[in-house]
Amino acid sequence: MTSDFSHPHAEPSALIDQNWSDVLSAVDATYAELVAHQSKLENQNQELDAFRRLFTSILESIKDVMVVLDRDGLVQDASASLEHIMGAETGGLRGRSFQEFFSGADRDTLAGTLEWLRLSKGRMAVEASIQGQEGSVPFDFGISGRYDARRRLIGAVVLGHPLGELRQAYSELAASHDALKSTQAQLVRNEKLAGLGRLLAGVAHELNNPISFVYANAHALERYIGRFETYFAEVESGAARERLIRLREELRLDRALRNLRSAIDGAKDGSERVRDIVDDLRRLSSDGAKEAEPFDLVEVSRVAARWVERGSKSGIMPRFEGAETLQVIGNPGHVQQIVMNLVQNAMDALKQSDDPQIVISIEDDAETARLTVSDNGPGIPAELARSVFDPFFTTKPVGQGTGLGLAICHKIAEEHGGTLTLGPSEVGSAFCLTLPRGDAAPAASPGGPQA
Repeated sequence: MTSDFSHPHAEPSALIDQNWSDVLSAVDATYAELVAHQSKLENQNQELDAFRRLFTSILESIKDVMVVLDRDGLVQDASASLEHIMGAETGGLRGRSFQEFFSGADRDTLAGTLEWLRLSKGRMAVEASIQGQEGSVPFDFGISGRYDARRRLIGAVVLGHPLGELRQAYSELAASHDALKSTQAQLVRNEKLAGLGRLLAGVAHELNNPISFVYANAHALERYIGRFETYFAEVESGAARERLIRLREELRLDRALRNLRSAIDGAKDGSERVRDIVDDLRRLSSDGAKEAEPFDLVEVSRVAARWVERGSKSGIMPRFEGAETLQVIGNPGHVQQIVMNLVQNAMDALKQSDDPQIVISIEDDAETARLTVSDNGPGIPAELARSVFDPFFTTKPVGQGTGLGLAICHKIAEEHGGTLTLGPSEVGSAFCLTLPRGDAAPAASPGGPQA
């Protein structure tokens, strides 16, 4: 009979070999894990070094102040910009309290910053001035907390933007805004002067006629006075009656006496016409500095249209429709500028028309006055209608328009609390100006010849 224990050492030897094989496998696995972990650590170290180099380059290059604080408010790291302000060498601020960079109320404000961050876990914005080596430098600081995995405060990051440059920028912006407003006002004045320049020929003609009339009548009066002086000299010398009768006939004193009244009336009429023209010019050349006042929109529009017709010599006299008088609130000189510009544009559009017509319609409702200047010209193409109020936009040939007239008129209308729009028109074009109604009693109409 064969025994099961003929090889008593076979099974223990195999078990030992198996155990040893398991040990070696475990060692190999552990070594492989260690190698992989070592590789991972090396990669993480490389990433950490890259991050440190990036962080260092940021601290060295940014113009803003950047500070990393620990939980006690001590500087762990700071940007080169802060070191430059404080006059410290690289890394010379580490370990110093951030609060000591400030003084007075600013230091008191920064003292409670970390405690506030510890409680609120938010972000704080503070304006404070760093006391640097060259004096006080104002900053706008943003301070954010640094927290661990359990949301416990371990420090803070402070980022400060210098306010000196910002305030300088605001100052320059304010100066630019003031310059822009001044330029805008200058453009309004220049456009008005340009309009007056176009009227100079008509003004010279209008003034020359009545002045010549006054001049001629003044010479006639001088001749008549000479005759009467000669006659009265003979009377004072005691001349005989026959002599005086004959001298009266020779000097034609009876005819001179009749003409004397006509000469006086003629000189007076010419003077009044000069006065009226000067009064119109005075209103047209108003600088618009006075405050808004009630005025008659109809009369102002008539004066404006009359002067455009005088200057353009177009022979087109706008026809007025609607209200005979209408009180509005505003600056009459500026409103005249709008009407003159609209009428001038209409006349320019009608230069090639066989039957030119311009209609100025003035209507009102409870709160608004509406003035519409329409013509029967070629009109404005639909694709250009949206651009008519843009600065420097013009459909006129080069050298015949600045493109500022309608833009300035649109601005003036808005400043008066009104509007200036291009309205629909079956023929030609129609511009509509609206203004606030005036509640004051109608003022006396300005002097001057009526349109």
